[in-house]
Amino acid sequence: MSDWTLLCDFDGTISVEDTTDTLLERFGKPGWEILEAEWKAGRIGSRECMAGQVALLDMSRAELDAHLTERAIDPGFAAFVAYAKEHDMPIEILSDGLDYAIHFILQHYGFDYLPVTANRLEQIGDRRWRLGFPNSSATCRAASGTCKCTVGAKAQGSDARVLMIGDGASDFCIADTADFVFAKGKLVTHCVAKNIPHAPIKDFAEALALLPALVSGKLVAATRALPVPLPNAISA
Repeated sequence: MSDWTLLCDFDGTISVEDTTDTLLERFGKPGWEILEAEWKAGRIGSRECMAGQVALLDMSRAELDAHLTERAIDPGFAAFVAYAKEHDMPIEILSDGLDYAIHFILQHYGFDYLPVTANRLEQIGDRRWRLGFPNSSATCRAASGTCKCTVGAKAQGSDARVLMIGDGASDFCIADTADFVFAKGKLVTHCVAKNIPHAPIKDFAEALALLPALVSGKLVAATRALPVPLPNAISA
């Protein structure tokens, strides 16, 4: 039995695209781009940005569901989940995205049993929506709707070692404390800058190829303070 817990981002990691971005591009009223620019410039946090953007969505539930049906996930995710289950490594999805969208897509692909922590999408009219934040924290360093640091701390408090899999800014704080990181996109740059033990990946096929080394202890030592060299086939 493995002592690893796998905490995995959704948008851009499990899903091929950022689901919220695709919704805004298709159903967003004018103004969501301004909020996006304010967030990227660091003038507002992602919680404030997303709350404002979701309020600008103009869509029915039927339109939402039809759009979500068209969304794709990484083709290697199924094999990755199967390996994790075989080796008793629990997977939890941590997202600063929309819970309804994540659950819908996971159910579409047969992964609706995976636990999800995300922001709550609420319908308040035929074509009106708002975002709730049941997993926020006043002390969240990223000012996110879902404070991944808090969830990660709980996982580590159970004496499990934590593998974080992610790609963006909402994953930075939890990557700082995880025992090891499989990183995509901006998260690779962050891990390099902060000297965080990690392996860069492009997709879940590469992540799956790394799991045997993780389980065997070849990828990382027993504690974060004592990382071991990556196998020769892996570039740091």
